[in-house]
Amino acid sequence: MSHRAAGIGDQFPFARSLPESHVRKEAPMTDADIQTTIHEMGRRARAAAHELVKLGTEQKNTILRVMADEIDARQAPILEANAKDLAGAQERGLSAAMIDRLTLDAKRLAAISGAVREVAALPDPVGEVLASWTRPNGLRITKKRVPIGVIGIIFESRPNVTTDAASLCFKTGNATLLRGGSEAIHSNIALAAALQAGGERAGLPPHSVQLIPFTDRASVEHMARMDQYLDLIIPRGGKGLIEKVVASARMPVIKHYDGVCHIYVAPSADVDMALKIILNSKTQKPGVCNALETLLVHRDIAASFYPQLATALRAAGVQMRADAAALPLLGGDAVPATEEDWRAEYLDLILAIKTVNSLQEAVHHINDYGSHHTDSILTQDHAEAARFMHEVDSAVVMHNASTRFNDGGEFGFGAAIGISRDRLHARGPMGLAELCSYKYLVDGEGQVR
Repeated sequence: MSHRAAGIGDQFPFARSLPESHVRKEAPMTDADIQTTIHEMGRRARAAAHELVKLGTEQKNTILRVMADEIDARQAPILEANAKDLAGAQERGLSAAMIDRLTLDAKRLAAISGAVREVAALPDPVGEVLASWTRPNGLRITKKRVPIGVIGIIFESRPNVTTDAASLCFKTGNATLLRGGSEAIHSNIALAAALQAGGERAGLPPHSVQLIPFTDRASVEHMARMDQYLDLIIPRGGKGLIEKVVASARMPVIKHYDGVCHIYVAPSADVDMALKIILNSKTQKPGVCNALETLLVHRDIAASFYPQLATALRAAGVQMRADAAALPLLGGDAVPATEEDWRAEYLDLILAIKTVNSLQEAVHHINDYGSHHTDSILTQDHAEAARFMHEVDSAVVMHNASTRFNDGGEFGFGAAIGISRDRLHARGPMGLAELCSYKYLVDGEGQVR
């Protein structure tokens, strides 16, 4: 079988007339064209969703494994497509962190296909009985997990989101309508085409995985208003994108906002452990939402801890922005922090550092300035840790662990759809269970009310 690079028309038959210039945005489509195309994709996704509910767990797992095989088989054309995106990113002057998030190579592509296989190996939540009971009148009621239906996902930069989102949604019986950013359009089209083509050979219903093949901003608004076809929309990207979706959406939205993540170093913290965790949280991958952005240190250990911290951060190339109490202890290359620094998501090798007088002050700072994403306490006092974890109002709160562990894969969920800061339906890493709804099944024997 030939595994050439897929063009727009290969994946989207109704778009075969579109010239490649639409991907490059040299000849933008009209708003009416965009609306017509997206609505047709939505209609087809709804039809696919009706077919997906008929698939059993073993058939879904087989389809996922074939999808992964197809990604491996198409390595060369996928990397060729990614090279086009990287060239465009360089021309546009994107940051090093953004380019890193965009980059695919053989190792990362193998990780992508491996993540799809991991989803196949996970337990299927669809059909799980959440509760059951019998009423005094004899009615038997069962609460069971079911697919949500059609999920729209809007994302930026990272092409692996294409496969993560599609595989997780498919495993839970949902059809997926994906809209990626312009910086990764070639990579996204190539990956989505591999998923659908490979899956169809194993029984995947047509149009179960669709990727919008153009990046005009109007497509976001049309998706957000398409409540007759989309049951849920999930934006992943910058604050501007998420706010635009929230303002326009006619269906529920699960938001993945910024991550202003904190670590609080308590007086009883093991210093060696603390330095190791802080460095991992800040430097292992600084351009992601679960990276450390603000460090809080108790005043009682400031004099001994700050010089060691400064040495470690300086060696790792981290710029320090600190309060007045920390500055003289960190050394001359630390700069004064501003009020804006306490709310900053740097996504870079920059760390805000603040001295606090108590656990309560640390908790107040996190709840006031943080983004309710991921926060950690470093302490050997378990009672203190328990209080911190109870009072900090974040999706994930940790004790003696790196903030980088707030991740679906690290939680054992497989390739997560993202990390939600919402409080309803889904909070924290979104795995398979969070991509399901539920319904009630009521069995009777002629009862009337």
